[in-house]
Amino acid sequence: MTEFDPEKFEEKYVYYFEELEAAYSEAYQQLHGQYDSAILKAIDRKILSESEPFYEGNGEFRVELPDNPRERVGSVGDREGFDTVLEALVARIEAELRRQFEFGETE
Repeated sequence: MTEFDPEKFEEKYVYYFEELEAAYSEAYQQLHGQYDSAILKAIDRKILSESEPFYEGNGEFRVELPDNPRERVGSVGDREGFDTVLEALVARIEAELRRQFEFGETE
């Protein structure tokens, strides 16, 4: 694990690319098989690829999504299914970021 420096997180893709990649990948893998794979895959490819993780302080991270996430994936899944998968995936990514940077265990 890499020692976390909040100031370096401003340039996260320079200093923490591997940790970010690992957090997103691990979150996806944890949810694979639990949710509709078509929705999960669409969110991963069309929304998360343009998302932005931020460090909020006190060991907390936030994933900011691009505008109009539902419209980005087209007609995959129903709205309730989409919203459920998106919320679960974002929460899991935030938990994985905490774990990657040793701020505590995942949920």
